[in-house]
Amino acid sequence: MTHENRRTAPRPDPRDPLVLDTRELGRRAGSMRRLSRRAPAPAGLGVEVLGVPADAEIDLDVRLEAVLEGVLVSGEASAPLVGECVRCLDRIESTVAVDFQELFAYEDGDVTDEEAFQLEGDLLDLEPVLRDAVVLELPLTPVCREDCPGLCSECGARLAEDPGHAHEVADPRWAALQGMFADEDAGAPRPGGNQES
Repeated sequence: MTHENRRTAPRPDPRDPLVLDTRELGRRAGSMRRLSRRAPAPAGLGVEVLGVPADAEIDLDVRLEAVLEGVLVSGEASAPLVGECVRCLDRIESTVAVDFQELFAYEDGDVTDEEAFQLEGDLLDLEPVLRDAVVLELPLTPVCREDCPGLCSECGARLAEDPGHAHEVADPRWAALQGMFADEDAGAPRPGGNQES
């Protein structure tokens, strides 16, 4: 089976902090290496309204373990989050912490999973694994607090600052009558009424 359909990308840049070198492991199943590092976040790490700011620092604790099929990568990552509440549009600042585990298959290996990640020589790119883990952890509709009342749908006022805020809503069935009374208040004669000469 060819590896053309596997989740591959252009050859990773070994200078990228999210690119890890596995040479020290060799291909000895069971050999292991741990590393901790801080790396700048790639752009677009998040969902539309919440994510890790580009170049914010991600703290990584990673374990690389050689197995028969490739290198098993597992670890933890934490990073700051910035976004906005979907109800009131207030700024949200928080942190995200994720666990991840992924097998990177050897280029000449026998892994048949077309979705498997693949080593590029001795290098593996942690970015797509990290991106998947972070995006799956984030809420699709983040709020600043669970009971956020949001904004007034009529005027956009912040309901948290004015809990009693309300608008009079006229019944549309009476709208024609309101127009008649408005004419009367303006001094217009009633329809069919007598006009003084």
